[in-house]
Amino acid sequence: MRVLYTSRMDLATLIGPLEAQFLIALGISIILGYLIGAERELRDKDAGISTHVLVISGAMLFTFMSLAIEGAEARITAQIVTGIGFLGAGLILKDGTNVRNLTTAASLWLAAGLGVAIGYGFYVIAVIAALIGALVPRIPNIHKKRPHA
Repeated sequence: MRVLYTSRMDLATLIGPLEAQFLIALGISIILGYLIGAERELRDKDAGISTHVLVISGAMLFTFMSLAIEGAEARITAQIVTGIGFLGAGLILKDGTNVRNLTTAASLWLAAGLGVAIGYGFYVIAVIAALIGALVPRIPNIHKKRPHA
């Protein structure tokens, strides 16, 4: 594997265009993670702000760094999808006939997708998807459980 980007550690090259782009991506990751995580916390769900910020930022970092390694982009992105599936599966709980935390697990899956989008530089797409991710769980349930007669 050939590394496309190397860095010397002197003050003149410490913050270059790549690092500036990373800082922008990290800032967007934190804002979008806060947005979706706050919605989950308002509903007293297990995965809140910290989890969503870390998932989006982590996925962004893996994606961002994969761009620096020739031929690694698709492979690393695929591993993010697999890894986040295990994290989400750990959240889903079955209690009798009820299944809990499906929406929270799905929000983590979306968070990883947002991180990948941000890592590849698709900022506007990530913001639009995050807004949908924060609004959709707010749609009231159409089918409310009725008390048994």
